[in-house]
Amino acid sequence: MKIKLRTQLREPLKTVTVEKGTTIHQLYQKYKKDLPYTVLLAKVDNEYKSLGNEITEPCTIEFLDMRNWAACLVYQHSLSLIYLAASRDVIGQREIMIHNSLNQGLYIEVRSGTEITEEEVEKIAAQMRWLIDSNLPIEHMTLTRERAIEIMKHTNRPAAVQHLEEIRKDKMLDYFVLDGYTDYFFGPMAPYTGYIQLFELKSYRGGLLLRFPVMGVPDEIPPFDDETRLYDTFRVQSEWEHLLNIDFVPALNKVIQSENRRALVLLSEALHEKKIANLADRIVKADKRIVLIAGPSSSGKTTFAQRLCVQLVVNGKFPLYLGTDDYFVEREQTPLDANGEPNYEGIDALDIELFNHDMNALLAGEEVDIPSFDFLTGHKVFGTRKTTMRSDQIIVIEGIHGLNQKLTEQIPAKEKFKIYISPLTQLNMDEHCRISNTDERMIRRMVRDYRFRGHDAAATIRNWPKVRAGEDENIFPYSNEADELFDSYHVYEIACLKKYADPILRAVQPDQPEYAEAQRMLTFLNSFRPLKDDSVIPNNSIIREFIGGSVFVK
Repeated sequence: MKIKLRTQLREPLKTVTVEKGTTIHQLYQKYKKDLPYTVLLAKVDNEYKSLGNEITEPCTIEFLDMRNWAACLVYQHSLSLIYLAASRDVIGQREIMIHNSLNQGLYIEVRSGTEITEEEVEKIAAQMRWLIDSNLPIEHMTLTRERAIEIMKHTNRPAAVQHLEEIRKDKMLDYFVLDGYTDYFFGPMAPYTGYIQLFELKSYRGGLLLRFPVMGVPDEIPPFDDETRLYDTFRVQSEWEHLLNIDFVPALNKVIQSENRRALVLLSEALHEKKIANLADRIVKADKRIVLIAGPSSSGKTTFAQRLCVQLVVNGKFPLYLGTDDYFVEREQTPLDANGEPNYEGIDALDIELFNHDMNALLAGEEVDIPSFDFLTGHKVFGTRKTTMRSDQIIVIEGIHGLNQKLTEQIPAKEKFKIYISPLTQLNMDEHCRISNTDERMIRRMVRDYRFRGHDAAATIRNWPKVRAGEDENIFPYSNEADELFDSYHVYEIACLKKYADPILRAVQPDQPEYAEAQRMLTFLNSFRPLKDDSVIPNNSIIREFIGGSVFVK
């Protein structure tokens, strides 16, 4: 039987012969030694499939390694399953909560019993290594809803039980078994533990960090850089969601379908306003004169910056709002990336010398001819924005390089206040199935791109890897440089975005390369009940930046 095969990224398809019933895992073994990274997932006729799947008819197969986001999730889910099986062997059936990403890994709490000891952590890590070195099968099976609920009750997983009770009764559920341990995750797993070679398990703040490779560097564990502000922000968000009695998706769905949804939205918005007001107070009290705001795509930077400006005015400080885009170098001076294409995302695409000169001149009370960048001609235009800075003004700058010291290297540190903004999802599906910040941001961007930029969901999905690569290079490494981290996430937002995202994701057709990712996102959104009436959301909300109706973003 002949199939078409692409073994690595950007490689042309080739025709190969396989026997009917061959698994994708077996096919991969023939090419493994010639590939740069471990393959974790396959796209079969534009649908994601586990490597354990059999090839039963002619098709097109693409191997996916960790440079693909869906393959990254396979690694994370498989490693989580290995950890859970090892933890059961070492410390027994304890209540374990897998939280969101932190320090290039996952933060894990062991909630029942005494605090986990360093010796126990070392034993769990050793047991994980044994499971991996033994190359044990991760078996896939389907269970009825009733049997799945029975297992979750037996293992003391109340959130998982609540989640499963919302799923249609006639639906079969995917479960995975490793060394006698049974659990379920959303999406495929690696077929054998030997696929998951790299990990680090360490004690961290009363819990554990389970660390693994990242998309940009799939063959090593990244250096540990303690993201203390990120941890503190997660903790605060978690406390608020606990106060709202919404720790998991089933609790959110219950509120969304009740009369309390309006109160939930208003409470979440009030929390944002309180945080922004406190930030403005801090900036003024510290006598900072330049505020730099940066964050990854779809964080709500524009709305946040405008709301911060309002709160600064309340404090008697009048913002001078600037963007770094007006300081691009001339088009012909734009640096090139590794593929020889213009790199507009890198910091060297900015005229850093002119930027520093102008900011220091403004701080000194001098008149400055601020440029406006003409994107049609690719050149800065002068003479239209001559301005000076009054004593009661603060410069507010939004741009992706705001936290990079190189951007403001000539500006005194005493003048600067740096803010990192990102939606930091703390809501989980259940105790072991988390919601990715990356997926949440992609949904935001997808809705905004469709409603305001004329891009369909396929275009957003297609461009997302390039967006993520730019974030990994230009934004995430500098998050610890921030004086403050603002969490732009709203607990209700996925329920709100669902009704906008669902139809545009369903419009992606099976013959489009982006179909597999669209289907993965639809499966994810299927767990949420939609907020059908979003009129309660204020017009200054960060969510309005994506769904429309914003007083700040037109």
